[in-house]
Amino acid sequence: MNIKKVVKYTFTTIVVLILATFFLNGIILNKLKENNDSRKEISKLVLMQENMNLLIKDTTTTNNQERLKYINNEFSKYEKSFEELKNSLMIRDKDDFLDFFIKDIHKNPKILKHLILLSKSEVEIEEGFEKIHNLQSQQIRLKSLFSENYPKENLLRENIEKDILKTEDIFLIKNFSDIKYYSKEVLFQYKEKKYLDTWIEKIQALSEVYNNKKLSKYLDTVKTLGDYVIKLNVLEIEEESLQNNIYEIINRNKELNLKIEAEIEAITSSFITNTFTFMILLLLVTILIIILLAIKVNKNVALSFNQVEQKVQEGLSTIKHLNNEIEETQREVVFTMGAIGESRSKETGNHVKRVAEYSKVFALYYGLAKEEAEMLKQASPMHDIGKVAIPDSILNKPGRFDEKERGIMNTHALLGYEMLKHSKRSLLKCAATVAYEHHEKWDGTGYPRGLKGEDIHIYGRITALADVFDALGSDRCYKKAWDDEKIFNLFKEERGKHFDPKLVDIFFEHLDEFLKIRETFKDKM
Repeated sequence: MNIKKVVKYTFTTIVVLILATFFLNGIILNKLKENNDSRKEISKLVLMQENMNLLIKDTTTTNNQERLKYINNEFSKYEKSFEELKNSLMIRDKDDFLDFFIKDIHKNPKILKHLILLSKSEVEIEEGFEKIHNLQSQQIRLKSLFSENYPKENLLRENIEKDILKTEDIFLIKNFSDIKYYSKEVLFQYKEKKYLDTWIEKIQALSEVYNNKKLSKYLDTVKTLGDYVIKLNVLEIEEESLQNNIYEIINRNKELNLKIEAEIEAITSSFITNTFTFMILLLLVTILIIILLAIKVNKNVALSFNQVEQKVQEGLSTIKHLNNEIEETQREVVFTMGAIGESRSKETGNHVKRVAEYSKVFALYYGLAKEEAEMLKQASPMHDIGKVAIPDSILNKPGRFDEKERGIMNTHALLGYEMLKHSKRSLLKCAATVAYEHHEKWDGTGYPRGLKGEDIHIYGRITALADVFDALGSDRCYKKAWDDEKIFNLFKEERGKHFDPKLVDIFFEHLDEFLKIRETFKDKM
Protein backbone atom coordinates (compact mmCIF):
# COMPACT_ATOMS: atom_id res chain seq x y z
CA MET A 1 0.00 0.00 0.00
CA ASN A 2 1.50 3.41 -0.96
CA ILE A 3 2.02 6.21 1.52
CA LYS A 4 -0.94 8.28 0.31
CA LYS A 5 -3.39 5.49 1.10
CA VAL A 6 -1.75 4.87 4.46
CA VAL A 7 -2.12 8.55 5.37
CA LYS A 8 -5.71 8.60 4.10
CA TYR A 9 -6.81 5.55 6.06
CA THR A 10 -4.92 6.66 9.16
CA PHE A 11 -6.53 10.08 9.25
CA THR A 12 -9.93 8.49 8.65
CA THR A 13 -9.32 6.28 11.68
CA ILE A 14 -8.29 9.29 13.77
CA VAL A 15 -11.47 11.16 12.79
CA VAL A 16 -13.54 8.12 13.77
CA LEU A 17 -11.79 7.96 17.14
CA ILE A 18 -12.39 11.67 17.74
CA LEU A 19 -16.09 11.25 16.90
CA ALA A 20 -16.21 8.24 19.23
CA THR A 21 -14.75 10.40 22.01
CA PHE A 22 -17.40 13.06 21.42
CA PHE A 23 -20.12 10.42 21.40
CA LEU A 24 -18.86 8.82 24.61
CA ASN A 25 -18.66 12.20 26.32
CA GLY A 26 -22.26 12.88 25.33
CA ILE A 27 -23.33 9.56 26.83
CA ILE A 28 -21.52 10.39 30.10
CA LEU A 29 -23.18 13.79 30.52
CA ASN A 30 -26.61 12.55 29.44
CA LYS A 31 -26.58 9.50 31.70
CA LEU A 32 -25.29 11.42 34.69
CA LYS A 33 -28.14 13.90 34.23
CA GLU A 34 -30.72 11.12 33.80
CA ASN A 35 -29.42 9.30 36.89
CA ASN A 36 -29.54 12.48 38.95
CA ASP A 37 -33.10 13.22 37.75
CA SER A 38 -34.17 9.66 38.61
CA ARG A 39 -32.66 10.01 42.08
CA LYS A 40 -34.59 13.25 42.66
CA GLU A 41 -37.88 11.81 41.39
CA ILE A 42 -37.56 8.71 43.59
CA SER A 43 -36.90 10.92 46.62
CA LYS A 44 -39.98 12.98 45.69
CA LEU A 45 -42.11 9.82 45.65
CA VAL A 46 -41.01 8.94 49.19
CA LEU A 47 -41.50 12.55 50.35
CA MET A 48 -45.04 12.55 48.94
CA GLN A 49 -45.82 9.42 50.94
CA GLU A 50 -44.47 11.06 54.08
CA ASN A 51 -46.70 14.08 53.40
CA MET A 52 -49.64 11.70 52.96
CA ASN A 53 -48.77 10.27 56.37
CA LEU A 54 -48.89 13.76 57.91
CA LEU A 55 -52.35 14.26 56.43
CA ILE A 56 -53.40 10.92 57.95
CA LYS A 57 -52.20 12.19 61.35
CA ASP A 58 -54.21 15.40 60.83
CA THR A 59 -57.24 13.28 59.97
CA THR A 60 -57.08 11.43 63.29
CA THR A 61 -56.91 14.66 65.33
CA THR A 62 -59.49 16.85 63.59
CA ASN A 63 -62.95 17.24 65.08
CA ASN A 64 -64.48 19.21 62.24
CA GLN A 65 -66.17 17.86 59.11
CA GLU A 66 -65.09 20.84 57.01
CA ARG A 67 -61.47 20.35 58.03
CA LEU A 68 -61.83 16.64 57.26
CA LYS A 69 -63.13 17.49 53.79
CA TYR A 70 -60.16 19.83 53.21
CA ILE A 71 -57.68 17.12 54.27
CA ASN A 72 -59.36 14.66 51.90
CA ASN A 73 -58.95 17.09 48.98
CA GLU A 74 -55.26 17.64 49.83
CA PHE A 75 -54.68 13.90 50.03
CA SER A 76 -56.31 13.47 46.61
CA LYS A 77 -53.89 16.03 45.16
CA TYR A 78 -50.93 14.05 46.53
CA GLU A 79 -52.42 10.86 45.08
CA LYS A 80 -52.66 12.46 41.65
CA SER A 81 -49.13 13.94 41.83
CA PHE A 82 -47.73 10.59 42.96
CA GLU A 83 -49.36 8.76 40.04
CA GLU A 84 -48.18 11.35 37.51
CA LEU A 85 -44.58 11.25 38.79
CA LYS A 86 -44.60 7.44 38.95
CA ASN A 87 -45.92 7.20 35.37
CA SER A 88 -43.33 9.69 34.17
CA LEU A 89 -40.58 7.64 35.79
CA MET A 90 -41.73 4.09 35.05
CA ILE A 91 -44.11 4.17 32.07
CA ARG A 92 -43.78 7.23 29.82
CA ASP A 93 -39.97 7.14 29.71
CA LYS A 94 -39.65 5.02 26.58
CA ASP A 95 -36.31 3.75 25.33
CA ASP A 96 -34.41 6.40 23.36
CA PHE A 97 -31.30 6.17 21.16
CA LEU A 98 -28.87 6.22 24.10
CA ASP A 99 -30.83 3.50 25.90
CA PHE A 100 -29.81 1.18 23.06
CA PHE A 101 -26.27 1.36 24.47
CA ILE A 102 -26.93 1.84 28.20
CA LYS A 103 -30.27 1.31 29.97
CA ASP A 104 -31.72 4.03 32.21
CA ILE A 105 -30.72 3.59 35.81
CA HIS A 106 -34.28 3.25 37.12
CA LYS A 107 -34.74 0.28 34.77
CA ASN A 108 -32.00 -1.64 36.54
CA PRO A 109 -33.67 -4.88 37.83
CA LYS A 110 -32.89 -4.23 41.52
CA ILE A 111 -33.98 -0.58 41.43
CA LEU A 112 -37.08 -1.39 39.36
CA LYS A 113 -38.06 -4.04 41.92
CA HIS A 114 -37.85 -1.48 44.74
CA LEU A 115 -39.83 1.07 42.72
CA ILE A 116 -42.61 -1.47 42.13
CA LEU A 117 -42.74 -2.15 45.89
CA LEU A 118 -42.87 1.61 46.48
CA SER A 119 -45.81 1.90 44.09
CA LYS A 120 -47.69 -0.98 45.72
CA SER A 121 -47.26 0.49 49.18
CA GLU A 122 -48.71 3.78 47.92
CA VAL A 123 -51.92 1.91 47.03
CA GLU A 124 -51.99 0.49 50.57
CA ILE A 125 -51.59 4.02 52.00
CA GLU A 126 -54.48 5.28 49.83
CA GLU A 127 -56.74 2.44 50.98
CA GLY A 128 -55.74 2.99 54.63
CA PHE A 129 -56.45 6.73 54.38
CA GLU A 130 -59.91 6.12 52.93
CA LYS A 131 -60.76 3.79 55.83
CA ILE A 132 -59.36 6.19 58.45
CA HIS A 133 -61.21 9.09 56.81
CA ASN A 134 -64.50 7.19 57.04
CA LEU A 135 -63.80 6.16 60.66
CA GLN A 136 -62.94 9.72 61.66
CA SER A 137 -66.07 11.02 59.95
CA GLN A 138 -68.13 8.58 61.98
CA GLN A 139 -66.32 9.59 65.18
CA ILE A 140 -66.97 13.28 64.54
CA ARG A 141 -70.65 12.52 63.99
CA LEU A 142 -70.85 10.40 67.18
CA LYS A 143 -68.96 12.99 69.24
CA SER A 144 -71.33 15.66 67.99
CA LEU A 145 -74.34 13.54 69.02
CA PHE A 146 -72.69 12.80 72.35
CA SER A 147 -72.06 16.50 72.99
CA GLU A 148 -75.71 17.24 72.25
CA ASN A 149 -77.04 14.55 74.63
CA TYR A 150 -74.51 14.66 77.49
CA PRO A 151 -75.93 17.86 79.06
CA LYS A 152 -79.35 16.14 79.12
CA GLU A 153 -77.91 13.22 81.13
CA ASN A 154 -76.28 15.57 83.61
CA LEU A 155 -79.40 17.70 84.00
CA LEU A 156 -81.72 14.71 84.43
CA ARG A 157 -79.36 13.12 86.97
CA GLU A 158 -79.24 16.33 89.02
CA ASN A 159 -83.05 16.65 88.99
CA ILE A 160 -83.52 13.02 90.02
CA GLU A 161 -80.94 13.48 92.77
CA LYS A 162 -82.89 16.46 94.15
CA ASP A 163 -86.10 14.42 94.13
CA ILE A 164 -84.48 11.46 95.90
CA LEU A 165 -82.83 13.67 98.53
CA LYS A 166 -86.25 15.09 99.33
CA THR A 167 -87.47 11.57 100.19
CA GLU A 168 -84.71 11.27 102.82
CA ASP A 169 -84.74 7.53 102.05
CA ILE A 170 -81.26 6.19 102.88
CA PHE A 171 -81.74 3.13 100.65
CA LEU A 172 -82.69 5.25 97.62
CA ILE A 173 -79.86 7.72 98.25
CA LYS A 174 -77.30 4.88 98.45
CA ASN A 175 -78.51 3.27 95.21
CA PHE A 176 -78.47 6.61 93.43
CA SER A 177 -74.87 7.16 94.58
CA ASP A 178 -73.91 3.96 92.70
CA ILE A 179 -75.56 5.37 89.59
CA LYS A 180 -73.52 8.58 89.89
CA TYR A 181 -70.32 6.55 90.26
CA TYR A 182 -70.95 4.44 87.17
CA SER A 183 -71.91 7.44 85.05
CA LYS A 184 -68.35 8.77 85.36
CA GLU A 185 -66.72 5.34 85.07
CA VAL A 186 -68.51 4.46 81.82
CA LEU A 187 -68.33 7.82 80.07
CA PHE A 188 -64.81 8.90 80.96
CA GLN A 189 -62.69 5.91 81.86
CA TYR A 190 -63.50 2.37 80.84
CA LYS A 191 -65.73 2.81 77.78
CA GLU A 192 -66.58 -0.91 77.95
CA LYS A 193 -69.97 -2.53 77.48
CA LYS A 194 -69.87 -4.45 80.77
CA TYR A 195 -69.69 -1.17 82.72
CA LEU A 196 -72.48 0.30 80.63
CA ASP A 197 -74.63 -2.78 81.35
CA THR A 198 -73.90 -2.44 85.11
CA TRP A 199 -74.87 1.22 84.99
CA ILE A 200 -78.14 0.40 83.24
CA GLU A 201 -78.87 -2.42 85.72
CA LYS A 202 -78.40 0.02 88.62
CA ILE A 203 -80.85 2.44 87.02
CA GLN A 204 -83.38 -0.35 86.33
CA ALA A 205 -83.03 -1.66 89.90
CA LEU A 206 -83.71 1.82 91.26
CA SER A 207 -86.74 2.27 88.98
CA GLU A 208 -88.30 -0.88 90.46
CA VAL A 209 -88.42 0.66 93.96
CA TYR A 210 -88.74 4.29 92.99
CA ASN A 211 -91.40 5.23 90.43
CA ASN A 212 -90.30 8.40 88.68
CA LYS A 213 -90.94 9.44 85.05
CA LYS A 214 -87.63 11.31 85.01
CA LEU A 215 -85.83 8.05 85.85
CA SER A 216 -87.36 6.35 82.78
CA LYS A 217 -86.28 9.23 80.56
CA TYR A 218 -82.83 9.16 82.20
CA LEU A 219 -82.51 5.45 81.39
CA ASP A 220 -83.20 6.11 77.66
CA THR A 221 -80.65 8.95 77.66
CA VAL A 222 -78.00 6.74 79.32
CA LYS A 223 -78.54 3.96 76.77
CA THR A 224 -78.11 6.47 73.93
CA LEU A 225 -74.94 8.02 75.42
CA GLY A 226 -73.49 4.62 76.31
CA ASP A 227 -74.06 3.40 72.76
CA TYR A 228 -72.18 6.45 71.42
CA VAL A 229 -69.24 5.89 73.78
CA ILE A 230 -68.92 2.17 73.01
CA LYS A 231 -69.05 2.81 69.26
CA LEU A 232 -66.47 5.57 69.58
CA ASN A 233 -64.14 3.23 71.46
CA VAL A 234 -64.46 0.56 68.75
CA LEU A 235 -63.78 3.14 66.03
CA GLU A 236 -60.72 4.51 67.89
CA ILE A 237 -59.22 1.02 68.26
CA GLU A 238 -59.79 0.24 64.59
CA GLU A 239 -58.35 3.62 63.55
CA GLU A 240 -55.23 3.14 65.70
CA SER A 241 -54.62 -0.26 64.12
CA LEU A 242 -54.91 1.20 60.60
CA GLN A 243 -52.62 4.06 61.55
CA ASN A 244 -49.94 1.69 62.83
CA ASN A 245 -50.10 -0.29 59.57
CA ILE A 246 -49.56 2.90 57.56
CA TYR A 247 -46.61 3.93 59.76
CA GLU A 248 -45.02 0.55 59.06
CA ILE A 249 -45.47 1.12 55.32
CA ILE A 250 -43.89 4.60 55.52
CA ASN A 251 -40.89 3.27 57.46
CA ARG A 252 -40.51 0.41 54.99
CA ASN A 253 -40.50 2.92 52.13
CA LYS A 254 -37.77 4.97 53.81
CA GLU A 255 -35.62 1.84 53.91
CA LEU A 256 -36.40 1.22 50.22
CA ASN A 257 -35.30 4.76 49.38
CA LEU A 258 -31.98 4.23 51.17
CA LYS A 259 -31.42 0.99 49.23
CA ILE A 260 -32.26 2.72 45.94
CA GLU A 261 -29.83 5.58 46.74
CA ALA A 262 -27.04 3.09 47.51
CA GLU A 263 -27.66 1.09 44.32
CA ILE A 264 -27.77 4.24 42.17
CA GLU A 265 -24.47 5.40 43.72
CA ALA A 266 -22.81 2.03 43.02
CA ILE A 267 -24.10 1.82 39.45
CA THR A 268 -23.10 5.44 38.70
CA SER A 269 -19.58 4.97 40.08
CA SER A 270 -19.11 1.79 38.04
CA PHE A 271 -20.43 3.49 34.91
CA ILE A 272 -18.06 6.48 35.27
CA THR A 273 -15.05 4.24 35.95
CA ASN A 274 -15.71 2.01 32.94
CA THR A 275 -16.34 4.98 30.66
CA PHE A 276 -13.14 6.77 31.64
CA THR A 277 -11.18 3.57 31.16
CA PHE A 278 -12.58 3.24 27.67
CA MET A 279 -11.77 6.89 26.86
CA ILE A 280 -8.15 6.39 27.94
CA LEU A 281 -7.93 3.35 25.68
CA LEU A 282 -9.29 5.44 22.80
CA LEU A 283 -6.66 8.09 23.48
CA LEU A 284 -3.84 5.51 23.59
CA VAL A 285 -5.01 3.93 20.35
CA THR A 286 -5.12 7.35 18.69
CA ILE A 287 -1.57 8.18 19.86
CA LEU A 288 -0.33 4.77 18.73
CA ILE A 289 -1.80 5.25 15.26
CA ILE A 290 -0.16 8.68 15.00
CA ILE A 291 3.22 7.21 16.03
CA LEU A 292 2.91 4.42 13.44
CA LEU A 293 2.01 6.97 10.83
CA ALA A 294 5.09 9.04 11.67
CA ILE A 295 7.31 5.95 11.39
CA LYS A 296 5.76 5.04 8.03
CA VAL A 297 6.26 8.57 6.70
CA ASN A 298 9.85 8.64 7.92
CA LYS A 299 10.69 5.39 6.15
CA ASN A 300 9.11 6.36 2.88
CA VAL A 301 12.09 7.88 1.00
CA ALA A 302 9.99 8.40 -2.11
CA LEU A 303 8.26 11.39 -0.56
CA SER A 304 9.86 14.76 -1.04
CA PHE A 305 10.76 16.99 1.87
CA ASN A 306 7.81 19.29 1.13
CA GLN A 307 5.43 16.36 1.05
CA VAL A 308 6.77 15.03 4.34
CA GLU A 309 6.52 18.48 5.91
CA GLN A 310 2.95 18.82 4.63
CA LYS A 311 1.96 15.45 6.08
CA VAL A 312 3.65 16.20 9.38
CA GLN A 313 1.84 19.54 9.65
CA GLU A 314 -1.46 17.78 8.96
CA GLY A 315 -0.64 15.21 11.63
CA LEU A 316 0.34 17.91 14.14
CA SER A 317 -2.83 19.81 13.36
CA THR A 318 -4.85 16.69 14.02
CA ILE A 319 -2.98 16.05 17.26
CA LYS A 320 -3.60 19.64 18.36
CA HIS A 321 -7.27 19.37 17.50
CA LEU A 322 -7.48 16.06 19.36
CA ASN A 323 -5.75 17.55 22.41
CA ASN A 324 -8.19 20.47 22.41
CA GLU A 325 -11.12 18.07 22.31
CA ILE A 326 -9.64 15.98 25.13
CA GLU A 327 -9.14 19.10 27.27
CA GLU A 328 -12.72 20.20 26.59
CA THR A 329 -13.97 16.74 27.54
CA GLN A 330 -11.93 16.79 30.74
CA ARG A 331 -13.36 20.22 31.61
CA GLU A 332 -16.94 19.04 31.18
CA VAL A 333 -16.28 15.92 33.23
CA VAL A 334 -14.65 17.96 36.04
CA PHE A 335 -17.72 20.24 36.24
CA THR A 336 -19.99 17.21 36.18
CA MET A 337 -18.05 15.68 39.06
CA GLY A 338 -18.36 19.00 40.89
CA ALA A 339 -22.14 18.72 40.66
CA ILE A 340 -21.91 15.16 41.94
CA GLY A 341 -19.82 16.42 44.87
CA GLU A 342 -22.61 18.83 45.83
CA SER A 343 -25.27 16.11 45.57
CA ARG A 344 -23.24 13.82 47.89
CA SER A 345 -23.59 16.30 50.72
CA LYS A 346 -27.40 16.42 50.18
CA GLU A 347 -27.27 20.00 48.98
CA THR A 348 -29.47 21.09 46.13
CA GLY A 349 -28.18 22.01 42.70
CA ASN A 350 -29.69 25.46 43.30
CA HIS A 351 -27.21 26.07 46.13
CA VAL A 352 -24.30 26.24 43.68
CA LYS A 353 -26.38 28.29 41.21
CA ARG A 354 -27.13 30.88 43.89
CA VAL A 355 -23.51 30.98 45.09
CA ALA A 356 -22.41 31.53 41.47
CA GLU A 357 -24.85 34.42 40.94
CA TYR A 358 -23.99 36.04 44.31
CA SER A 359 -20.25 35.78 43.49
CA LYS A 360 -20.68 37.57 40.18
CA VAL A 361 -22.62 40.45 41.79
CA PHE A 362 -19.98 40.80 44.52
CA ALA A 363 -17.17 40.77 41.92
CA LEU A 364 -18.76 43.46 39.74
CA TYR A 365 -19.47 45.84 42.63
CA TYR A 366 -16.02 45.20 44.04
CA GLY A 367 -14.57 46.47 40.77
CA LEU A 368 -13.45 43.35 38.94
CA ALA A 369 -13.74 43.30 35.14
CA LYS A 370 -16.83 41.70 33.59
CA GLU A 371 -14.73 38.86 32.13
CA GLU A 372 -13.15 38.13 35.52
CA ALA A 373 -16.52 38.33 37.29
CA GLU A 374 -17.99 35.87 34.78
CA MET A 375 -15.04 33.51 35.30
CA LEU A 376 -15.57 33.62 39.08
CA LYS A 377 -19.25 32.87 38.55
CA GLN A 378 -18.29 29.74 36.56
CA ALA A 379 -15.59 28.69 39.06
CA SER A 380 -17.37 29.33 42.38
CA PRO A 381 -19.64 26.24 42.13
CA MET A 382 -16.42 24.19 42.50
CA HIS A 383 -15.74 25.58 46.00
CA ASP A 384 -16.68 22.33 47.75
CA ILE A 385 -15.35 19.86 45.14
CA GLY A 386 -13.03 18.46 47.83
CA LYS A 387 -16.07 17.00 49.61
CA VAL A 388 -16.10 14.11 47.13
CA ALA A 389 -13.19 12.70 49.18
CA ILE A 390 -14.97 13.09 52.57
CA PRO A 391 -16.66 9.92 53.95
CA ASP A 392 -20.49 9.92 53.81
CA SER A 393 -20.66 9.17 57.55
CA ILE A 394 -19.14 12.60 58.23
CA LEU A 395 -20.42 14.54 55.22
CA ASN A 396 -24.10 13.77 55.89
CA LYS A 397 -23.99 13.56 59.70
CA PRO A 398 -27.27 15.10 61.02
CA GLY A 399 -25.64 16.96 63.91
CA ARG A 400 -22.50 18.72 65.11
CA PHE A 401 -19.09 17.21 64.39
CA ASP A 402 -16.76 16.14 67.15
CA GLU A 403 -13.17 17.45 67.03
CA LYS A 404 -11.88 14.54 64.94
CA GLU A 405 -14.76 14.74 62.46
CA ARG A 406 -14.36 18.51 62.13
CA GLY A 407 -10.67 18.03 61.38
CA ILE A 408 -11.48 15.54 58.61
CA MET A 409 -14.23 17.78 57.21
CA ASN A 410 -11.87 20.79 57.11
CA THR A 411 -9.48 18.91 54.82
CA HIS A 412 -11.93 19.34 51.93
CA ALA A 413 -10.48 22.79 51.12
CA LEU A 414 -6.97 21.42 50.63
CA LEU A 415 -8.30 18.32 48.82
CA GLY A 416 -10.21 20.51 46.36
CA TYR A 417 -7.09 22.59 45.70
CA GLU A 418 -4.95 19.49 45.14
CA MET A 419 -7.47 18.23 42.58
CA LEU A 420 -7.41 21.43 40.53
CA LYS A 421 -4.01 23.12 41.05
CA HIS A 422 -2.16 21.33 38.23
CA SER A 423 -4.39 22.73 35.47
CA LYS A 424 -3.07 25.53 33.27
CA ARG A 425 -6.59 26.68 32.40
CA SER A 426 -7.57 30.08 33.83
CA LEU A 427 -10.99 28.83 34.88
CA LEU A 428 -9.62 25.84 36.77
CA LYS A 429 -6.87 27.97 38.34
CA CYS A 430 -9.63 30.27 39.59
CA ALA A 431 -11.60 27.24 40.85
CA ALA A 432 -8.48 25.94 42.66
CA THR A 433 -8.09 29.29 44.45
CA VAL A 434 -11.79 29.34 45.42
CA ALA A 435 -11.63 25.77 46.77
CA TYR A 436 -8.43 26.53 48.72
CA GLU A 437 -9.32 29.88 50.31
CA HIS A 438 -13.10 30.10 50.74
CA HIS A 439 -12.82 29.07 54.41
CA GLU A 440 -10.09 31.63 55.26
CA LYS A 441 -11.21 34.52 57.51
CA TRP A 442 -10.38 38.22 57.37
CA ASP A 443 -8.98 38.16 60.93
CA GLY A 444 -6.72 35.13 60.22
CA THR A 445 -8.70 32.52 62.19
CA GLY A 446 -9.80 30.50 59.14
CA TYR A 447 -8.35 27.40 57.53
CA PRO A 448 -6.44 25.68 55.93
CA ARG A 449 -3.58 28.27 56.08
CA GLY A 450 -4.87 30.96 58.46
CA LEU A 451 -4.46 33.75 55.87
CA LYS A 452 -5.41 37.26 56.95
CA GLY A 453 -6.91 40.34 55.30
CA GLU A 454 -5.95 40.94 51.69
CA ASP A 455 -3.53 38.03 51.81
CA ILE A 456 -6.69 36.04 51.08
CA HIS A 457 -7.40 36.14 47.35
CA ILE A 458 -10.45 38.21 46.42
CA TYR A 459 -11.97 35.07 44.84
CA GLY A 460 -11.84 33.30 48.21
CA ARG A 461 -13.21 36.31 50.12
CA ILE A 462 -16.15 36.70 47.73
CA THR A 463 -17.03 32.99 47.66
CA ALA A 464 -16.81 32.79 51.46
CA LEU A 465 -19.49 35.47 51.92
CA ALA A 466 -21.68 34.10 49.11
CA ASP A 467 -21.46 30.53 50.46
CA VAL A 468 -22.22 31.49 54.08
CA PHE A 469 -25.19 33.68 53.08
CA ASP A 470 -26.78 30.85 51.12
CA ALA A 471 -25.89 28.11 53.62
CA LEU A 472 -27.40 30.00 56.59
CA GLY A 473 -30.60 30.68 54.67
CA SER A 474 -31.07 27.03 53.59
CA ASP A 475 -32.22 23.90 55.38
CA ARG A 476 -29.48 21.30 55.87
CA CYS A 477 -29.45 17.79 57.34
CA TYR A 478 -27.97 19.22 60.56
CA LYS A 479 -29.92 22.53 60.92
CA LYS A 480 -32.95 24.60 59.92
CA ALA A 481 -32.63 27.73 57.80
CA TRP A 482 -31.97 31.00 59.67
CA ASP A 483 -34.33 33.92 59.25
CA ASP A 484 -32.99 37.00 57.44
CA GLU A 485 -32.73 39.22 60.51
CA LYS A 486 -30.49 36.70 62.27
CA ILE A 487 -28.26 36.41 59.15
CA PHE A 488 -27.97 40.19 58.79
CA ASN A 489 -27.01 40.59 62.46
CA LEU A 490 -24.32 37.92 62.05
CA PHE A 491 -22.85 39.68 59.00
CA LYS A 492 -22.68 42.97 60.93
CA GLU A 493 -20.95 41.21 63.83
CA GLU A 494 -18.49 39.37 61.54
CA ARG A 495 -17.59 42.48 59.50
CA GLY A 496 -13.82 42.71 59.76
CA LYS A 497 -13.65 39.36 61.57
CA HIS A 498 -14.82 36.61 59.27
CA PHE A 499 -15.61 38.74 56.22
CA ASP A 500 -13.96 41.49 54.17
CA PRO A 501 -15.56 44.76 55.47
CA LYS A 502 -15.91 46.15 51.96
CA LEU A 503 -17.81 43.04 50.79
CA VAL A 504 -20.17 43.23 53.79
CA ASP A 505 -20.89 46.87 52.88
CA ILE A 506 -21.57 45.85 49.26
CA PHE A 507 -23.95 43.16 50.53
CA PHE A 508 -26.10 45.61 52.49
CA GLU A 509 -25.92 48.35 49.83
CA HIS A 510 -27.27 45.96 47.18
CA LEU A 511 -29.33 43.67 49.42
CA ASP A 512 -32.33 43.72 47.06
CA GLU A 513 -30.26 42.16 44.27
CA PHE A 514 -29.08 39.29 46.51
CA LEU A 515 -32.60 38.60 47.80
CA LYS A 516 -33.93 38.62 44.24
CA ILE A 517 -31.32 36.00 43.21
CA ARG A 518 -32.28 33.83 46.20
CA GLU A 519 -35.96 34.04 45.23
CA THR A 520 -35.25 33.32 41.55
CA PHE A 521 -33.24 30.17 42.29
CA LYS A 522 -35.02 29.05 45.46
CA ASP A 523 -35.20 25.32 46.17
CA LYS A 524 -38.35 23.55 45.05
CA MET A 525 -40.22 21.69 47.77
